[in-house]
Amino acid sequence: MGVFTFSYESTSSIPPARLFKALVLDADNLIPKVAPQAIESTQIVEGDGGAGTIKKVTFGQGSPYKNVTHKVEALDKENLILSYSVIESDAFKDKLEKITYEIKLVASGAGTVIKSVSHYYTKGDFEIKEEDANANKEKAGGLLKAVEAYLLANPDAYN
Repeated sequence: MGVFTFSYESTSSIPPARLFKALVLDADNLIPKVAPQAIESTQIVEGDGGAGTIKKVTFGQGSPYKNVTHKVEALDKENLILSYSVIESDAFKDKLEKITYEIKLVASGAGTVIKSVSHYYTKGDFEIKEEDANANKEKAGGLLKAVEAYLLANPDAYN
């Protein structure tokens, strides 16, 4: 088994507390609304939304994959931090054990810097290349843009 780690940052014009409420705390409801082609639905399988919660995410019709199962590792509402692992996926096949994401939202002027670290836990000699990680980063960036557009169009939401 190997562990491959990638870090990246993105920015948003939305203040961090508001973005965290929408993008993290209410993502299960909001993302299927603003990006149904990406995420069709999210169901809590076990837990209350906090650390230890298991969620099944069903992808939209355009996806080559059906679903993933997430486990919330840590949720720090005060410091705007989320850590979760993708523990099952039809995309893993026999190549990955899990992927863990650590996301922190930090104030930057009136907006936010989103700091993200992803850890890919591989099976056998399989290696994750930066291009593979960048594909996931682009998908996450698309979801961020959809949430930002919703928040800009609905200035009273998630205040």
